[in-house]
Amino acid sequence: MTDNASRTATIRDHAKKRDGVAETLLAGLLHDLFQVAAENVTINYDQYSLNSLNGFFEANDNKYFFKFHQEEGEEAMSGEYYRADIIARAGLPVDQPLMMSTLPGEQILVYKRRSDPRFSDVLRALDMAHDDHAADEAVAAEKRLNETVLKVYLNTLHPVTAEQVAGEPVHRLFHDRLITPPEAVYPGGRFASFYVGKDFEFPGAKLSWGELSSARFVVGGVEYERTIGELFDAAYRRLAPPQLADAGGVTAHGDAHNANVWYSSDGERAELSFFDPAFAGEHIPTLLAEVKTTFHNILAHPFWLYDPAVAQAKYKAAARYEDGKLFADFDWHLSPVREALLGVKATAMWRPLLQELKARDMLPADWREVVRLGLFLCPTLVMNLRAGATTHNPTSSLIGFSVAVMTGSEPVTGDDVMTRFFDMIDPEQN
Repeated sequence: MTDNASRTATIRDHAKKRDGVAETLLAGLLHDLFQVAAENVTINYDQYSLNSLNGFFEANDNKYFFKFHQEEGEEAMSGEYYRADIIARAGLPVDQPLMMSTLPGEQILVYKRRSDPRFSDVLRALDMAHDDHAADEAVAAEKRLNETVLKVYLNTLHPVTAEQVAGEPVHRLFHDRLITPPEAVYPGGRFASFYVGKDFEFPGAKLSWGELSSARFVVGGVEYERTIGELFDAAYRRLAPPQLADAGGVTAHGDAHNANVWYSSDGERAELSFFDPAFAGEHIPTLLAEVKTTFHNILAHPFWLYDPAVAQAKYKAAARYEDGKLFADFDWHLSPVREALLGVKATAMWRPLLQELKARDMLPADWREVVRLGLFLCPTLVMNLRAGATTHNPTSSLIGFSVAVMTGSEPVTGDDVMTRFFDMIDPEQN
């Protein structure tokens, strides 16, 4: 860490090392921000905390849950973290924090500790061992949440200016990870540090960045039109914040992956509610509002993104690089509950939202391109997919890059799970 690193960045760094320092630093941060004497500070080391940290502490005989999100170079970026009141006023179900700091480098939320599981943990259990009743309950809860969120989107959908869009923090999850602030150098940010100039190892093939970035992917016999390099370049151009005002804006959570969703169930009916609205906003580009939920709650599962070791043990994978093409074959597929969730996301959210945009003459002609590029950036920039760089191995790396290309690019011929999804949500199709 550098000497001028933010306090949250320093805490995250020590948490990764598990050297026992992070807990002490956290207690100090909580005292300085909220004047509480935090005791029994415990950090959760779970697979979903890719860019955040969460855990528990006690103070004044009360039990609390804390969470903060921390981005590289966040102090030089525009927008404001943690506008929880925005989405609460709009009618979204959100757990309100008891304590909150939005100071640059010291953003943190503190909640009353709950016994409810996160929706991510409920669904992971169903990925591991499917249960029809539990899956039906979970899918029904997801459908109700989507219907509630859709109402908020339709009620808040409005024309936006390029300046309004550019001020939203949601871009830190997408375009800002492609560049290095403050000069916005491209290629930069996570993109450059993760991949540019690096070597990549897959089961049966080793490629340089030059080879990987220009390779035509052939996944399970299906060839894709665009390379990884072409997709990153297209995302840099089309997902630049000023370019995203053409579909209007909505009030949204912005980062509602299921590790930010509580699951409250009585055994027959479950209700979902958000927390950690780090990227909430009132002018979030409409076509980006549901991208994170679509990818991280469905396409990132089972196992390959968050549990690479499990994926390596569970799936067979093989790669072959030949004549500028990377042939990828594996037996990974969506679990039954994730397939059901994809159907819900298509019918209860994306299709009616796109229909409304079309009815208001706010649907860009290249809406598929925008959504695909957003989906492509989700796995590639949320963490380093290169085998050996962090937790990924050759098998999970091959699956990850292949799924990224499948979401970002149309096939040369034929169809796949994503073309069928886009046809299902296309307001021009019956």
